[in-house]
Amino acid sequence: MKTRKLGDLSVSEIGLGCMGFTHAYGDPMDEKEAIRAIHAAVDMGYTFFDTAHRYLGTWPDGSTAYNEELVGKALAPYRGKVRIATKCGIHVGPNGERIVDSRPAQIRIELETSLKQLGVEAIDLYYQHRPDPNVPEEDVAGLMGDLMREGKILRWGISEVDAETLRKAHAICPVTCVQNRYSMMARWHELLFPTLEELDIGFVAFSPLANGFLSDAYHGVEFHGKEDYRSVMPQFKASGYRENEPLTDLLRAYAREKNATPAQISLAWMLSKKPYIVPIPGSRRTERLKENAGASEISFTEDEMNAIDEALDHMNLAVFSGARNQLEKLQ
Repeated sequence: MKTRKLGDLSVSEIGLGCMGFTHAYGDPMDEKEAIRAIHAAVDMGYTFFDTAHRYLGTWPDGSTAYNEELVGKALAPYRGKVRIATKCGIHVGPNGERIVDSRPAQIRIELETSLKQLGVEAIDLYYQHRPDPNVPEEDVAGLMGDLMREGKILRWGISEVDAETLRKAHAICPVTCVQNRYSMMARWHELLFPTLEELDIGFVAFSPLANGFLSDAYHGVEFHGKEDYRSVMPQFKASGYRENEPLTDLLRAYAREKNATPAQISLAWMLSKKPYIVPIPGSRRTERLKENAGASEISFTEDEMNAIDEALDHMNLAVFSGARNQLEKLQ
């Protein structure tokens, strides 16, 4: 697979979001099967793996399924050949509630846990999972600088950040990249691109396939249960499939033209947008991992990109139906 640069960090052009192995997409995947899938990804050329401190699930025996622990175990044979990104600043409360907490003392606690679970001495890329309204961003940036000097992290980034907050942080300790939601169905962060280019900051796109919708593999499927976040996402409702038909029709048309799949078209569109964008689609299945990796071989002309964006500009997509804030809270 081709590579791209996030600041000074060289990674595969497409990374692997590992959240779904234990968290948010139903019951955790069998550990051995998950490890085999991650090993297959490495064999395919993936070198960039994304996890987080709060990606938790429950194994069949009732014990906690720690995503970082799974990823660390799977990637142990490839130390030095792959890059792992993880996140801090959100933990789970006693009643299962999500608590945003970027106090420096709390981040240090989470960092030590992450280092142990991943089995590494330093984290390649350490994200603040979300800005904390109760902690000045300058304080977080100052701590990240300290952690880099201590050799516990090599770089840092921020997830779900706006331009103003990013500038405040970057002025204290240079930010390597941001990780924001971005896809054909979620383009609001394109407003951040000029700032990223000015400051030479990379962009990692989570949910680049709109939680799988843009793969066109779930048409008519409805998801249920609090353990599967897709159950509350409007694009997976019957009305959502109907409202989003113009987009699925567009994807299918380009897929036929490029001899590709809708998922590959979605990812190739993103790769053609900017050279500093790295999508991290998640998948549990090796055939999907291979399919996603194939997007690296597809390109669009400037005219094709303009035509796609023009079409997207005039689509009223179901994902925007009052769900944006809800979706962000789920991740």
